[in-house]
Amino acid sequence: MVTGPDIDIDATHDLYVGGEWSPAADGGRFETENPATGEPIAEVASATAADVDRAVAAARDAFPAWRDTAPDERGRIVHRIGRLVREHADELAAIESLDQGKPVSQARSDVEGAARYFEYYAGAADKLEGRSVPVGPEQVDFTLREPYGVSAQITPWNFPGNLFARGVAPALVAGNTAVVKPAEQTPLSSLRLAELCAEAGVPDGVVNVVTGFGDPAGAALSGHAGVDTITFTGSVRTGTEIMRQAAGNVTPVTLELGGKNPAIVFPDADLDAAADWIAKGIFTNAGQVCSAADRVLVHESVREDLLDRLVERAESYELGPGRADPDMGPLASEAQFEKVRNYVDLGREEGATLAAGGGTPDREGYFVEPTVFTDVEHDMRIAREEIFGPVLSVISVADEAEALQVANDVEYGLVAGVFTSDVTRAHRLAGRLAAGNVYVNKWFGDTNQTPFGGYKQSGIGREKGLEALDSYLQTKNVAVNLADGDGADLPGA
Repeated sequence: MVTGPDIDIDATHDLYVGGEWSPAADGGRFETENPATGEPIAEVASATAADVDRAVAAARDAFPAWRDTAPDERGRIVHRIGRLVREHADELAAIESLDQGKPVSQARSDVEGAARYFEYYAGAADKLEGRSVPVGPEQVDFTLREPYGVSAQITPWNFPGNLFARGVAPALVAGNTAVVKPAEQTPLSSLRLAELCAEAGVPDGVVNVVTGFGDPAGAALSGHAGVDTITFTGSVRTGTEIMRQAAGNVTPVTLELGGKNPAIVFPDADLDAAADWIAKGIFTNAGQVCSAADRVLVHESVREDLLDRLVERAESYELGPGRADPDMGPLASEAQFEKVRNYVDLGREEGATLAAGGGTPDREGYFVEPTVFTDVEHDMRIAREEIFGPVLSVISVADEAEALQVANDVEYGLVAGVFTSDVTRAHRLAGRLAAGNVYVNKWFGDTNQTPFGGYKQSGIGREKGLEALDSYLQTKNVAVNLADGDGADLPGA
């Protein structure tokens, strides 16, 4: 047993399938570690393809009864999950902070968001209505919105508990069952949330958690013929592979993938406020956020003024283990640490100027200093590729047209931000930026209620808001004949 901040964590954890805890079929386990120290926290069952088969079978068996549960009862159960998440918020935040590395106050915010997902979608359970289609007096026509069946949820390591809730809540409310495969770096909060789902009254088999690696567990799940819809958050590379695996079964996918998100700053912006928001946007969770403010596109006339402010904020950040609740914690794994360090080295090699940070503190754990590059050209790799770390590129632009061109000239289109006091300009750019979400004079403007997703290679479909329910419901049309005789209807009308 490992002791964390106000929690004790069992030394071993099993899979949660069909309402029971069980080891992997071959007995395999892997270690999850504390990224602030590199020390192991616990051993977790490593699911095989056979274990995934078992979890999907449990979800399929549980689906008919859950689908036929009265919508208001489904809503009450899902709402109880949210209440239990709130009751166990300190414990869940401590687990997340220990396993993922983020400051405990940020983990607490994640848990608050998780509770809100369950509460928000619970209220929609009895409002998933079809519609009447007016086709004339000889036919009554209406639509039904029905669940797909088994929802595969493949979740990332940057917000594991929060994104468990973001996908599982709408899936359950819509009448689906779920098999969750959390990232192997951060499995602990998902396992605890599965326990809370059971405590709230979720029937056995409705929520299942298979921990393990992308190969074999993730691949077995995304290519499984018994899975009816897939939700994935993560990298473009993995997302495209999941699409290929799903295509063999014509399984629909919802993908929230990467971003290289521009924050455009004009001379009429409040530079202090812009610097505050951008620092928050790139250094929160050590930059391990799909919607991080990776790129600043600043008008050349205020470049130095903004850069001074950004450097000041970067250099003020206190680093430390999540349990100490610093400004910024470590990167989530050794692999991510090495990736970010390589990008910092690449930025120097490409000719960018290191204005702040760039180092790795002489301490245990996977820490990288908040880093700001200036003199960045748009064609540099650090300006075009998702780093997923606390590394900011500052790019000068001459005018609005250049800012828009540079902002849109990447393969991603997740979020963008505009900092200006000109409301006409803000609206104009909001309409022209190729991004699924646009923030004006702030960052992280999305909430549980607002749809979230990307353009281009940043994904397919939408999470959050009522739009997320479209990933878990399919439409059936029902046509009832009222006419006398055979009628003259033919296909292709």
